[in-house]
This record gives sequence, C-alpha cells and structure tokens, in this order.
Amino acid sequence: MVDVSDKTATAREAIARGRITMSAAAVKQVRGGKLKKGDPLETARLAGIMAAKQTAALIPLCHPLPISHADVRLTPVRTGYDIEATVRTTAPTGVEMEALTAVSVAALTIYDMVKAIDRGMVIDDIRLLEKRGGKTGTWISSAARGSEASGPRERGAAAPFDFAQGAVSASRTAKRRARARVGESEGRRPSDDE
Repeated sequence: MVDVSDKTATAREAIARGRITMSAAAVKQVRGGKLKKGDPLETARLAGIMAAKQTAALIPLCHPLPISHADVRLTPVRTGYDIEATVRTTAPTGVEMEALTAVSVAALTIYDMVKAIDRGMVIDDIRLLEKRGGKTGTWISSAARGSEASGPRERGAAAPFDFAQGAVSASRTAKRRARARVGESEGRRPSDDE
C-alpha cells in the first residue's frame, strides 16, 4: 500500500460512467415495474453508493477513505441505462476507484435483478470522466470535454462544492497532525491549542 501519510488532505471529487445494455423485452419489464425482485434501478443506485463506501474492502491496496458524498444516477437510454457516479472526500488520496466501483456494482446489481429476462445484457464502457483536487488538480477525459451530450459539467463550470474551503480545512488538519508527530518524536503530546 502506498504511504500517503505525508500528503496533504484536500477536497477531491471523481465522476465515473458506464452502461448496461439489454433486450427490448428487458427494458420494457424494467420500465414497466414488473420485475419479481423489485425495482432494479433504486436497488442499483443504493448498491453503487454502498460499494463506493466499501471500495477498500473490495480492491487490495486501496486506501479506506472518509466518503463525504456519493451519488449514483441511472439515465434511461433506448437500449438500457447509462450509469454515472460522483464521489467526494477530503483526504490525502483521490476517490477515482470509489466512483468506478460504484458504477460497476450498480451495473452488476441491475444484471442480477434482470437476468431472468435477459442473460445477454452487456456491461461496458466503464471509465473515469473527471477527477478534481489533489496535487495533480483537475483531469477531464476527452469524452467528458467534448462529444457526450449528457456528460457532466463543462470544463470551467462551477464545482458543486467549494474546493478552496475544503483545502483550507484539510490544510489545518494536516498542520495539526504534523505538530502531533513532532511532539510525539520529542516525547510529549501536544495540547489542542498548539
């Protein structure tokens, strides 16, 4: 596992997207609310959020992170559903894996709930769209920058939360931790007002 203890905790966000395609009969059953197992879309949304929070338990060497926000959106398309996940944290490492895991598990949940109708469903095109925060700053995929009409925010659009404020708060936390490490190395415990 990579040591991130010296990295500053900053506000971070990742957006991932994927797709599940299915037969017309399966689409009709899902949209008609006629599945015996219940609503696969709401179940998939919740499963994706839960998976984002458990990513470190699923992927070896992935850091456990304090997730401050996770959302999964399922958008109907003619042949199935587009799945998009947004995950946020203030931490010393990013949440790209959490967003990708949320999309993957949401798609797998739909597959599980609809497989009685269509075992030929295809889960594909799972990818990172955007990453914000941290040392490397903002990264936006070419798909998110250009051609996808239903893509996330355009480059330069306002972020949904104040990254600067998150970075200030994270910087204070990092300074407190650094002072605590210095105090411990000198054989004392620093007080809260140091």
